[in-house]
Amino acid sequence: MSRADNGVGFLLRYENVAWYDAGAVQILDRRIYPVRKEYVTCHHYTEVAQAIADMVTQSGGPYLAAAMGMALAAFEAQHLGEAELLAFLEKAAYELSHARPTTSAKMERITERALNVARKEIASGHAGPRLVEALQKNAFDQIEENYQRYTIIGKLLADKIPMNGAIMTQCFAETVIGTMLRECRERGNAVKVICPETRPYFQGARLTASVAGDMGFDVTVISDNMPGYTMRQKKVDLFTSAADVITMDGHIINKVGTFQIALAAQYWGIPYFVTGTPNPSHPNLDSVIIEERDPELVMNAMGIKTTQAGIKGYYPAFDITPPKLCDGVVTEKGIFAPYDLERYFDGPDSAIPAAGTCEASC
Repeated sequence: MSRADNGVGFLLRYENVAWYDAGAVQILDRRIYPVRKEYVTCHHYTEVAQAIADMVTQSGGPYLAAAMGMALAAFEAQHLGEAELLAFLEKAAYELSHARPTTSAKMERITERALNVARKEIASGHAGPRLVEALQKNAFDQIEENYQRYTIIGKLLADKIPMNGAIMTQCFAETVIGTMLRECRERGNAVKVICPETRPYFQGARLTASVAGDMGFDVTVISDNMPGYTMRQKKVDLFTSAADVITMDGHIINKVGTFQIALAAQYWGIPYFVTGTPNPSHPNLDSVIIEERDPELVMNAMGIKTTQAGIKGYYPAFDITPPKLCDGVVTEKGIFAPYDLERYFDGPDSAIPAAGTCEASC
């Protein structure tokens, strides 16, 4: 059976994202890849939650890690009675989904799906190894469905890229990068990829660039203060990013730095397309918590101290791009105007035309 991760880079193979097997969840440590290829092995679901909080896995990785963490929780609790087992899984679901605050609403969908599988299995008298197997299958089905959905999104985004054109990305857009580039390769489009480094974890330099390089594309890494100049000099045709949250009123919460690149793209007349799904749990910005991480991280570069003693740092993990800077939200149902995201939930024919520009003044 062909899997939806066929033909993508090493980082995007399911086993290299997060994988449950024999009482442990193994997660590729994205904090150090590709300098070193190491895995963090978690024997308790709390260790999976901590790995998510500690950025062992990033972008789409935490969602699979949480689903596999639920299988691990079932393994840990298989000796418990029915009521205690379910309570244990509910506690695990909460801790896994709330490991990072900004994405907790999306993560809750992942863990709630796993809980529903568990409730059904427990009600049918299936506990022990059979429950663990059901939750592991649920995690696999979840990522397979996600990759299939992003295969559609990747094709829609590839439609926007001129033949042998150039794109700029931000951070690590995970699945959409792999599926979009796979589609470009199948079309014979030798697109050039420009990746801002995305400090302090360097996801653009280490992760996005590695995936694109693995897949045979021309990749250039720039530092985070270069996008505005580079867009013009390298004739960038399109800027794209994923999103950690897309509010129903069209605001894009993504890795810090997205906003300034979107501003530069608008100045140069370069379209910005974001990939993701509008989230009803976030009707507007008032419902979003912007995570602030350890400021010490911005005063280090790959473990090397870059400031003298007494200097302070500041590290908001995300920023907010307003809808007027976005030319379209690319979903599996089509491309939507960021001002009209309610239509995403109306049906498959509600997207804006294939040209992909906003009906409102973006």
